[in-house]
Amino acid sequence: MSPVPDVPVPPDSAPAAPAPPDSVLADAVLERLVAAYAPAADPVRAEGAAAYMKHVAPFLGIPAPERRALSRTVLADLGRPEERDCAAVALRCWRLPEREYHYFAADYLRRYANRCTSGFLPVLHRLVTTAPWWDTVDVLAAYVAGPLVAADPALVRAMDRWIDAPDIWTARTALLHQLRHKEATDAERLFDYCLRRADHPDFFIRKAIGWALREYAKTDPAAVRDFVAGAGTRLSPLSAREALKNL
Repeated sequence: MSPVPDVPVPPDSAPAAPAPPDSVLADAVLERLVAAYAPAADPVRAEGAAAYMKHVAPFLGIPAPERRALSRTVLADLGRPEERDCAAVALRCWRLPEREYHYFAADYLRRYANRCTSGFLPVLHRLVTTAPWWDTVDVLAAYVAGPLVAADPALVRAMDRWIDAPDIWTARTALLHQLRHKEATDAERLFDYCLRRADHPDFFIRKAIGWALREYAKTDPAAVRDFVAGAGTRLSPLSAREALKNL
């Protein structure tokens, strides 16, 4: 893995927190979730996980395979959520300090992104800018923001605003939201976003530019080669190297 900065970069500003809506389903999920996760905590493993993630949040110390198995038991027989349930689960999980609860929420939204509409965007923005780090932001970008924009093209205008945000995690979300769009990628917009943030000094923006281009190169390698060549020194060496890694 490439080196990363020693400390998380906080957002320049965070939006006002949306209040979790009432949800009987979220009540059941959270009750089961805390009951399942808390006894599985491992303080020693938690310390190492927090250090690896630059102490962006405390951890319970539950290994990923065990956490996913516990999550399946939490969700057994609970049924599919509506958008308000997704919002309630995510916002309530994010209010819990330990990172594993955030992972659960991100996975939950990934599974049920198709239950959400453009009205979910303020909730997504809140999640992206609260205790932000690549481990949650990247899932939310590719698997929540991406499907939301694909389902409602009007949200493209929101991404056009997010790409210029001073908060790096909002901008990174805009850069990565097309990561899984393949042939449906709006290449003109992708390239425009990359150039608009090409001079940003932050590692996570430069890395995201390269990653987004590298992923699109699986669909149209010639277009990515031509773009990188045309951009020249406007792209950082990191971005260009990542973009062309598999070409």
